[in-house]
Order: sequence, then structure tokens, then C-alpha cells
Amino acid sequence: MAEEAKNNGGDHAAVVAAGHGSVGAGAGTAVIPSDAVQNPGLPPHRKRVTDLDPKKEKSAERTVYSLFYLSIAGSLGAVLAYMFFPIETGELLAIRLHTMFVGLGMALALLAVGIGAVHWGKAIMADHESVDYRHPVASDAPTREASAEVFKLADEESGFSRRSLVRNSLIGALIAFPLPGITLLRGLGPQDRDPVELAHHTMWAEGVRLARDPSGVPIKASEVTIGSAFHVIPETLNHEDFEKMTLDERGGSVHLLDAKAKAIVLLMRLNQEDLRELPERKDWSYDGIVAYSKVCTHVGCPVALYEQHTHHLLCPCHQSQFDVSEHAKVIFGPAKRPLPQLPITVDDEGYLIAQSDFHEPVGPSFWERLK
Repeated sequence: MAEEAKNNGGDHAAVVAAGHGSVGAGAGTAVIPSDAVQNPGLPPHRKRVTDLDPKKEKSAERTVYSLFYLSIAGSLGAVLAYMFFPIETGELLAIRLHTMFVGLGMALALLAVGIGAVHWGKAIMADHESVDYRHPVASDAPTREASAEVFKLADEESGFSRRSLVRNSLIGALIAFPLPGITLLRGLGPQDRDPVELAHHTMWAEGVRLARDPSGVPIKASEVTIGSAFHVIPETLNHEDFEKMTLDERGGSVHLLDAKAKAIVLLMRLNQEDLRELPERKDWSYDGIVAYSKVCTHVGCPVALYEQHTHHLLCPCHQSQFDVSEHAKVIFGPAKRPLPQLPITVDDEGYLIAQSDFHEPVGPSFWERLK
């Protein structure tokens, strides 16, 4: 059939025949169509105003570095606004002024550096069309030399090394821009007390009863069955008692929720023979009942998932696991130290009470915690 087509139609027939059944065609049988789309090429290059007029180019350069300097001013303005509009008083007007001026400074810093970078690319950098051909990936010496040449050419075209004012103002803007964010971190900690010292103290103290969260009902040891887990807060953690306490009795916390965040505890009961306790901590538990801080020592998430058969506690945020049977030591995950244990016992009425506060800081590990 192919022979007949060849005899009847000449070369054109051969092209048509080769097009049928192309899926199973052998190597070398592909045909280049005679009516392929031709490459139209690049359109004529249109020069910019800055390419034609040196004065316009100089003006664009001044605009770019002025925007970068404006970004620096915005970053520093946000830092100054943080300092001169404090929010420690808690007054609504102070908070509004603080938020407005810090926000305006940071917005100006980001907007100016962004507009400046775009204007630099559109008005000053070399403007010409090019085609980036795809080549095989290679790592031989000629390729490395060619790559170095590309970087050199890009530097020449952008004027990064030559235009010192533009370059230096950009570097200054990028250095200054993170400063407001770094400065704002100071507002996350207490202003009048050492935050390291505050991490060592909570509302737990000798004789404070363990109570259910959130009801505040005290817990008797007889109510804690083997395998059960209770979410626990100090009995004194309520608005009425909290308002009467001194700052030290509150564990250094001004607000009730802050105090609760440090004092939350998870209470569990195991078989006595399952506990592997250190000799110096034998009296920290009561009849198999143990209490540990719920605040993960990784980044402070609540550790509240208890697996009674393995006696493991799981942090749902980053999957750290702690072994309750052995002083909540870390057995998996990014946490670096065990959960702090709350020493407990019972009072004359059978209610569970704390023997003291935690013996170490609660919450995430930090480099100053042993200070």
C-alpha cells in the first residue's frame, strides 16, 4: 500500500502516508511539515526616556536613592514611635497612638523600599530584549566561567557597583527595615520586672489545693482513678481571690489569664509499680498520682494528650512526647527537657495540695533559664 502511494503521489503522498499511525512509527520516520510557523523575531526596541536624556537618568537615580532613604526614615520612625508612645499604662488613647505611628513607620519603610526597587529596575537598569535558551545542565569549567561572566554583566547593567548612592541606600534600607520588628519584641515581656525571674514563679505555693479547670472545684485523691487525667489549676485562681493577692502571690502576673498560662497542670494516676522515680523525688507524688506542667518545654503549646497504656504525653503542635512514668522525660520530638513536676500531697480532708511551687522555670527552654 505504501508502494502504491509512492507510485501514485510522489513525495507528497509519502508525507501523508507517514503521518498515519504516527504513534507506532519507528525511529527516523518523523516528517517536518512544510508550513511550519516561522519565528517572527523580536519587535523593534523602544528606548526609554532615561536612555535618551542623561538628565532624566540622573533624576531617576535621585528618585531611587531618595526612596531608599525614606525607607530608612520610616524604619527609624517606627522605632522612635515605639519609644515615645508607650502602651504600658493601658490607656486606650496611648494604645491607638502607638499602633498608628508604629504601623505608619513600618508601612512607609516597606512601601518606599519596594517602590524604589521597582523604579530602579524600570528606569535605570539596562533595558534590552534577550532570549534565554535552555541548555543542558553542566558543571564543567567553561560553564562556571560563563556563570561568573553573567554575574559580572548583570552588575554592569544594573549599575550596582557603579551607582554607589543607590547601592548604599538600598543596603541601609534593608538593614533598617527589620529594626521595628526587633524593637517590638521588647513589648512582649514585662517592663518592670526581670522576665527570667518571673518564669521561675507561678501561683502554686505550699498548701494550695489542686482544682479542676475551669470550674475551680478542689480534687480529692480518691477521685483520681488509675488511667484518668485531670486538667488542673490552683484553687486560688479566680477573680475574687486573685484581686486580693500581692504581685508575688500571683507569681508576678498582672492579669489572671497570664497567671493561668504559667500555672496550668495535668494530673494523672498510674500504678505505683509503674513509676520510676528518682530517690529525691519519691515524695513528690502521692499514691501513684503525679502532676506536671501542661506547658511544653519546646515552644509553650499545651501538652494535653495522654495515652494511659503507654503513660506518654503528646504535644500536638510539634509531636514532642514525654514519659509520665519517668518524670516526664523527653522520648521523642524537638523538646529539650522534661516537663516541670509539681510536688503534691494531700491535706487532712483528703484534698490534693501542692507542697511548693515548681522547682524550675515552666514553659519553653531559653538560654537564661539557669541564671
